[in-house]
Amino acid sequence: MNTHKKRTVMAEINMVPFIDITLILLIIFMVMSPLLVQMQLTVDLPKSNAINTQAEDDVIRIEVQKNGTISVMNKKIALKNLERELILRMGKASKKTILVQADKEVPIQQVVDVFDVAKKLGAAKLGIGVLSKN
Repeated sequence: MNTHKKRTVMAEINMVPFIDITLILLIIFMVMSPLLVQMQLTVDLPKSNAINTQAEDDVIRIEVQKNGTISVMNKKIALKNLERELILRMGKASKKTILVQADKEVPIQQVVDVFDVAKKLGAAKLGIGVLSKN
């Protein structure tokens, strides 16, 4: 009895090395991505000397000093009177732009409070700037 076993060639691709390399690359990218994001977050904003192209009568300028003093068009007022003052300045024109210029040491909450009042009154545009050194 001479039995010959048929030998077949297995032609399958071994996927284990491919999966290993893929997982290693995934780990490398996961470790490197926070470092890349952190490197891109350091931003030094440039100073601007641009001339305002919008008509001055459409802009209501509000200045917030570091001591908490608020000035609307160079008239000093308290925060509680800001809404009344803006109602008088805006009138019935809803196309007014509110530009808030704050000292760099002013807490952000004071600027947000001014924005809340302006948004409540329906200002067309809101802008923020930094007080120039005089």
